[in-house]
Amino acid sequence: MAKSCIFLKPAPTRLALPSKAKPISLLSTMRTVHGRSQSPILQPRPQFDQTVTLQSEQAQRVYEREFRRVVEALYAIDVILRIIGDSQEADTVESMVSEMIGECAKEIKNEQARFDKLKEDNGITAIPRYTHPGQVQIRIVSPQAAQFAALLRSMDALMISLDTLWLCGVMGNKQRGNGVYQWQQRLLRLGRKIVDIERRARISAARRGKGDEVREAAGDLSEGKESDGLESKAIDVLDGKVG
Repeated sequence: MAKSCIFLKPAPTRLALPSKAKPISLLSTMRTVHGRSQSPILQPRPQFDQTVTLQSEQAQRVYEREFRRVVEALYAIDVILRIIGDSQEADTVESMVSEMIGECAKEIKNEQARFDKLKEDNGITAIPRYTHPGQVQIRIVSPQAAQFAALLRSMDALMISLDTLWLCGVMGNKQRGNGVYQWQQRLLRLGRKIVDIERRARISAARRGKGDEVREAAGDLSEGKESDGLESKAIDVLDGKVG
């Protein structure tokens, strides 16, 4: 069944104003620091809030360690690059981030297909019950955040298939141990790379004299450390090394 979004038009809010006072718009209220006009105090942005149940310990661990930081970093990357003012640079970096997530999603899809074939060949249709599933709140604030959330759910489904094959004796303890560790680390590394791209975007903004504006609009995140592959290309774009 197709899902549809229903948007309700909010009722207008009236402010009680003293006589001869002009109406005040919250969006036009600006904070002034050292005599300079800054970003609006309130900046409404669209988002989806979802409640998701993660069954596997590995998916829950990725959520606890990296998910919030990754979602914040993905939002901040968009905000920072728009503040810098180079729309081509913004589109390039966002495309590279989407490609990084897409590559990981493709790897998970291929592994899931392999597990499904093993289950089919061994006549396995049962699905294990987990003793401590975790209900988590997921906030979608950008298309890339939606991609990463879908990636986390796919990884959880993959871990369920891996546990199924292990419980049914198709995979041994060592295979299971290597598998759950490999995929948990794959997503954790991807999350750290995204956070590091956001950190480099802040550095790029600061070099252009827009550090205060970025902090006002996007807040602060912890620093990431890893850098390779597509992430390095995104950083090269931010550093002006790619035309």
